[in-house]
Amino acid sequence: MDKKALSERDICTKFITPALERAGWDIQTQVREEVSFTAGRIIVRGRMHIRGKRRRADYLLSYQKNQPIAVIEAKDNKHSLGDGMQQALAYSDALDVPFVFSSNGDGFLFHDRTGLGSQTETVLGLDEFPSPEMLWERYCRYKGIGPVERPIVEQPYYDDGSGRSPRYYQRIAINRTVEAVARGQDRILLVMATGTGKTFTAFQIIWRLWKAKQKKRILFLADRNILVDQTKNNDFKPFGQAMTKVTNRTVNPSYEIYLSLYQAVTGSEDEQNIYKQFSPDFFDLVVIDECHRGSAAVDSAWRRVLDYFASATHIGLTATPKETKEVSNIDYFGEPLYTYSLRQGIEDGFLAPYKVIRVDIDRDLQGWRPSKGQRDKLGQEIEDRIYNQRDFDKHLVLEQRTELVARKITEFLEGSDPYQKTIVFCEDIDHAERMRQALVNLNPKRVAENRKYVMRITGDEQEGKAELDNFINPEERYPVIATTSKLMTTGVDAQTCKLIVLDQRIQSMTEFKQIIGRGTRINDDYHKHWFTILDFKKATELFADPDFDGDPVKVYQPRPDDPITPDDELPPGELPLDPPAADNAAGIESGWNGYEVEPGTTWQSDDSLALGPVGGPREPRRKYVVNDVAVSVVAERVQYLDAQGDLITESLRDYTRKKLQEQFASLDAFLRRWHAAERKQAILDELAEQGIFWEELINELGKKLGDEPDPFDVICHIAFDRPPLTRRERAEQVRKRDIFTRYEGQARCVLESLLDKYADAGIEPIEDPKVLTLAPFSAIGAPMELVHAFGGKTGYTRAVNELGDALYQFSE
Repeated sequence: MDKKALSERDICTKFITPALERAGWDIQTQVREEVSFTAGRIIVRGRMHIRGKRRRADYLLSYQKNQPIAVIEAKDNKHSLGDGMQQALAYSDALDVPFVFSSNGDGFLFHDRTGLGSQTETVLGLDEFPSPEMLWERYCRYKGIGPVERPIVEQPYYDDGSGRSPRYYQRIAINRTVEAVARGQDRILLVMATGTGKTFTAFQIIWRLWKAKQKKRILFLADRNILVDQTKNNDFKPFGQAMTKVTNRTVNPSYEIYLSLYQAVTGSEDEQNIYKQFSPDFFDLVVIDECHRGSAAVDSAWRRVLDYFASATHIGLTATPKETKEVSNIDYFGEPLYTYSLRQGIEDGFLAPYKVIRVDIDRDLQGWRPSKGQRDKLGQEIEDRIYNQRDFDKHLVLEQRTELVARKITEFLEGSDPYQKTIVFCEDIDHAERMRQALVNLNPKRVAENRKYVMRITGDEQEGKAELDNFINPEERYPVIATTSKLMTTGVDAQTCKLIVLDQRIQSMTEFKQIIGRGTRINDDYHKHWFTILDFKKATELFADPDFDGDPVKVYQPRPDDPITPDDELPPGELPLDPPAADNAAGIESGWNGYEVEPGTTWQSDDSLALGPVGGPREPRRKYVVNDVAVSVVAERVQYLDAQGDLITESLRDYTRKKLQEQFASLDAFLRRWHAAERKQAILDELAEQGIFWEELINELGKKLGDEPDPFDVICHIAFDRPPLTRRERAEQVRKRDIFTRYEGQARCVLESLLDKYADAGIEPIEDPKVLTLAPFSAIGAPMELVHAFGGKTGYTRAVNELGDALYQFSE
């Protein structure tokens, strides 16, 4: 047997797998081959999308299910033993495994990342592969897991038999957390982007610790009633009769798993706090969902619950670590044990990519000042000062501005899909109501079809709030557009939301991430693979902040002489008045936005009152309404994410030129690659994966040419300043040269039809043999008949390649 002639798969089957079996690895339970651990980044093409390549490990070895400890990269025998090592090390980074192997069938190159071996890399023979017990023992020493901790760490995951298994990043979060708890760590923070399965991750952590009897009584805290109910009825359902939800301000100490609202276990100083019905050491583990919402604030009522159960292990879960000038989750929990960012989720294909449409309005940029003594629509004399974006819809209402925003939203929906789920984030409840009215008036046909086409969904109004479940239900068409303020910023699993409108001034990175998270979920069944952000308030300028995708860092760390209160603290009276709805028994809304609302406080839906400093008296706030100030759009710009998940801040043309010149050093280099390719479309697909936006570029250049150019011309023109041609011009030049003279009959008709097909749709369809099954070819003859007209498949392929060469020949 000539080993050099064997394929990579043959090397695996004949040499690597037998070596693993001889070393004692159970092929059925401990060894997985060709493991795809990402979904493949979604690449958007106009209204269509494709999936990029998945990351795939040749072998993933686990001591037990869902606890991978080694990865093997295989190569054919034409490669050296270590040729796959760098690729394998990249996989080990992603999969969090310390033992890395590369093989070409002659043996193994072993890279030990634990530092416990005699040297980092070692060459092993085929009969020297380490056993599962040997690697697991070294893994445990590397992780600081002794004999006492091993039963906890080895506790299996919950398995319902359906075949559902955690994604690779969920496994990492679960395994790291269980190991940390086993070692005695008592404060843990997990940062996972919205839509990546934090609750399922929390369930598996709790299940394993509970089953191992490491943690016997567990409290799971969330900040929304809907979150608690979803958790209880879905991910946590396997806990069955051992689980209860804390309600009615009474507790039953006979359960083991308790789910509760933060608000349901706190109360005023005059009331007995429900959590004090438990002894301080009652709970072994407290898991805090959405912990950015106040659990880290030293003066928060929620924090008092954690302080009371201080002896328990505390695990914080968040998509957006609370890192402000006053509040830091890192101070409380320590550095995150694991972070899975929005950027990584998009890159892996588990989260939806997006584009940003920035609309700048003249009054927002220039401001507005009333004339002396000018009165508003309500007869109030308007305070004489310059009003700017900070004031609009909070202190000053320009009715024509509201109508303009509503009109742009309507234009976008009508130009794409008028029934795509849309959330419009407004400044406050009053703004949300005015926006609802404007959208209703601009969409009379849709509203006549169903009055719930547009709904205000805010915490103060039962009719709208009752429609929240219908809005997030993919099977319900209505409501289509939801206008809101704060209610839908978190805890709303809007899987099919395709448009997020920002007409709210957002200064908090935490709130910004939460809002964007409403659109990041993917739903294949309902064709939700990407979303759009329509930004009227420059909120997306926060994209430039390194916090957006990176690990959480502290924004502000005062020096000894610095004030703890930041300079840009909102002045008294500027606290927004649209908190999360109080859905607990006592109607208490404590801890929201770092403020504590006293029991009995009534939030005003008309925003006519404002809170002063916490605990201070209410002060009247004036809001002026002006209906005769004209507003207009100054600029409108579309921005995109590149292949790394970063927002492209330069022009799309400049970005494309840079990316293309990274790939092709010169025009000659590009032409050599283009003409050597068996399929031109393969080059275009590869460039799309690397962040080239063909649809947008073709449309932009096509507007100048009057017809669509070939992507070939887009490349030559943008990267190398060559004059572009349209596809029809290219097709016409081929016809003038009459290159089909040696073909006749059906073969000639096929080639001429292929040329027409190219002029209409580009190179991709003519390179696809299935094109012969479509019109007009089906009228010329059956596919096999047409191929035989060229003397067979080889002759047909040669003729198509000649046509491709002819189309691009004259540009050299």
